[in-house]
Amino acid sequence: MEQLRSELALILGEGISRLETISEQAQSRLYALYDNDGKPMPLVAKYFRHQGRAALEAKKLTMLGHDGLVTVPAVFGLVLSQQPPVHEMLLMARFNGVSAEAPARTAVRWEQLCEQIVEGVLGWHRIDSHGLVGRVDSVQENNWPAWYRQRIEVLWATLGYLSPPFFTLEDRQILYRSRQQLTNLFKDFDDPCVLMHGNLRLSSMLKDARSDQLIAMMQPGNILWAPREYELIRLADSGAEASLLQHYLQRAPVSEGFIWRRWLYQLWDCVDTLVSSGQFDRPRFDHAREQLLPWLG
Repeated sequence: MEQLRSELALILGEGISRLETISEQAQSRLYALYDNDGKPMPLVAKYFRHQGRAALEAKKLTMLGHDGLVTVPAVFGLVLSQQPPVHEMLLMARFNGVSAEAPARTAVRWEQLCEQIVEGVLGWHRIDSHGLVGRVDSVQENNWPAWYRQRIEVLWATLGYLSPPFFTLEDRQILYRSRQQLTNLFKDFDDPCVLMHGNLRLSSMLKDARSDQLIAMMQPGNILWAPREYELIRLADSGAEASLLQHYLQRAPVSEGFIWRRWLYQLWDCVDTLVSSGQFDRPRFDHAREQLLPWLG
């Protein structure tokens, strides 16, 4: 932390008294910066453990900001550091607000916040990919079921190579069965791909602490073009996020197959995170497995 503070002070040309961790994900960490007087600086630094990811997120934020209705962080600069361990940083605008996970003051305000979020997300979802599909670092002309099958095969092969010791035979069996049933799980699927935020969850949104109005959406995911239903997979099936999911589906219903594909997506998303970062969300994986099993025949 001290090395990072000194590095940022050198880059910005002014003193930094301390860094404060705002949030942490599998491959990144977001810091608030404070000047020598202890006052918050008007920017934040996002630290990436792996090379190339900072530029990809900057590209994604630029696209979301240009084409959307919701404010996203403006990118001020990208830092490629050779200080060990080698890392990258994005310097972005800081917003004053609290996580949208914080309870709204009234039920009416929660309803209003949900409407703001849904309208903002639909602003991105109205942008058609014109036949493109994929992640921000790898886009191709294809249809979603074919692309998703490719992605699963890559993850399956990589998982076999890594052979994590905590991954059980039962875990592998559910993944194998889901691969075998992909054709049935995507039967009659014809939804177009649209622009994705890619990490839709309340923890990725900021709201005003007093008015409960949406301020910004942050922390986008790697997926760039996908069907609308894929945007919804990180919303929990209980609590406030389940309420937000229902608000979205009331405004813009998705295919009936989302009932089972939701759990397919979550299952392989856990594998994706394991392969890319070494972190494995066992409770989420097990819950998705239990929900998907009845649909596998």
